[in-house]
Amino acid sequence: MDASPVVVVTGANGLVGTAVCRALVERSAQVRAVVRRAGSAPALDGVTEHVGNFADESLARTVTQGADAVVTTVHPMGSPREVQHRVGVEGTPVLARAARDAGVARLVHVSTAGVYDRSAGVGDVAEDGALVPEGSDDYADTKNATDAALAQVGGLTTVLVRPPAVMGAGETSIWNSLRPQDVRGGGLRVNPAKTWGWVHVDDLAALIADVATGAVATADDPERGPVAGSTTAVIVAGEPATWRDYLGTVTDALGVEPEWSDEPVWTGQLRSDRARGWGWAPRVSLAQAMDELRQGLTTRG
Repeated sequence: MDASPVVVVTGANGLVGTAVCRALVERSAQVRAVVRRAGSAPALDGVTEHVGNFADESLARTVTQGADAVVTTVHPMGSPREVQHRVGVEGTPVLARAARDAGVARLVHVSTAGVYDRSAGVGDVAEDGALVPEGSDDYADTKNATDAALAQVGGLTTVLVRPPAVMGAGETSIWNSLRPQDVRGGGLRVNPAKTWGWVHVDDLAALIADVATGAVATADDPERGPVAGSTTAVIVAGEPATWRDYLGTVTDALGVEPEWSDEPVWTGQLRSDRARGWGWAPRVSLAQAMDELRQGLTTRG
């Protein structure tokens, strides 16, 4: 790509979107930040705000014209199923088709490792792992359906980035803010030995930015890079951890006792071999992520 590639980022004011914008600017990219509320895009040199609904065909055509890559980060997790379906399954392909028609080289979609079956007894999970059956839950169902819909948009090099729990400071962080609220309310009980997959938002954004700017070259083998003109999934996860690591940190910071169970759970690992084969390596350790989590919860009281 050019020395200053143009990259469209949807949900640019969210936890992941903001980090992606920052990582792209660090790589000398020009960012078209798509947000729903004026004045909410990251205030960074090289970032231009575009206000509107990315699923609006007119806006989609406008922001993708002359762009080199598109990064989609929006999915209304926790919203009613019909909203998740409308935004993800119906809306995201609108932007993908506009990108294809505009000659955009790459589409990077933030999916989730939650699409994989991680029930008790399942071993380690790689990109070819079994997907959860339809009807598992609204989030996994609509994420799987969105991935499938994007794979049907031909003429694009599409990368489905699949992170587990995304850690990072910020009010929009699920695991740094909303899950701790559940813990405070006594609504989270889990086997401490259950695998807790995670990645720090800065490490996630680094991979996304490298793929979007072409620093990760296409390849015939998906273990070496995205397959040109096809759809390639890539899992991105930090070092091994359990729910004892996460929930123990949260309860300690909140001053409450953790609630443990002993039901059968998944104890495998999410394999990030493919991401590492693309040149990615996490920089944020589990200890650093838990320290950041603890400090944030302590500061907020």
